[in-house]
Amino acid sequence: MEWQQLEYFSVVAKTEHFRKAAEQLSISQPALSRSINKLEQELGVTLFDRSGRSVQINKFGRLFLNRVEKGLNEISIGVQEIEQLKNPYTGTVSVAFLQTLGITILPEIIHSFNKQYPQVEFQLYQNKILNSIQQLLNREVDLCLINSFESGTNITWSPLRNEELFLYVPANHRFAKRASVALRELAEDNFIGFKKELGMREVINNICEKAGFTPRIKFEGEDVFTLAGLVSSGLGVTIIPEFNGISSEKIKKISISEPYCNREIGIAWLSDHPLSPSAELFRKFVIELFSC
Repeated sequence: MEWQQLEYFSVVAKTEHFRKAAEQLSISQPALSRSINKLEQELGVTLFDRSGRSVQINKFGRLFLNRVEKGLNEISIGVQEIEQLKNPYTGTVSVAFLQTLGITILPEIIHSFNKQYPQVEFQLYQNKILNSIQQLLNREVDLCLINSFESGTNITWSPLRNEELFLYVPANHRFAKRASVALRELAEDNFIGFKKELGMREVINNICEKAGFTPRIKFEGEDVFTLAGLVSSGLGVTIIPEFNGISSEKIKKISISEPYCNREIGIAWLSDHPLSPSAELFRKFVIELFSC
């Protein structure tokens, strides 16, 4: 069994079409068919159900594909690590990050890093906190930028900074002209909240609990711009990081005097797997950047 056979099998499994797979792999269709047939002979089972020109992966194929993809991913990681060992300043760093960090924090970090190391490339994955952590555990990414996280035996989380959160209200809201409010004053308002599976939802719930109430969630969204847009339409209020994107004629930012509203942002990595030289360079850069 050869590595190339596994790569061919993976592409056929995803396309379920020999001609399309052959074109994607830049080989002839007969050569691809021979490779898959040889693989099936070695395994002693068929991996696809064939009907004319079309094929459909069967239960044996699906089971095998799961292992093959993990194996190919490990090989890819190995090749990248070897390449990066030659020169850590020309490698690739993969980072998973929360949707709300893509507005200011992540762009600022990458901009500063690329000033010093312009040849390092990035693979970025905007994701929910649980998905980001799973990507890290699967070694699909090198690092995560996420909310405060209880480090376990496999993951180390290092705090970077506290980010203040603000109350945003429609321009015609009763508090629109206020510079600050105590959060308890909003106990009877409708809130525009993040979806339950997002880390920010828990952060906001905890803040409201400190203020002595449970927020009445009227609508839910996945990103800051969606929440702000719903607020500007007069559908409720929200608590989000500071952002620029909607006219102050439609939405107003107000400081929250009590309780102090913030979230702690940090960087996470696997404790039991060494980072590639480029990823380690980036990790150290980020920690030093926020320690200044």
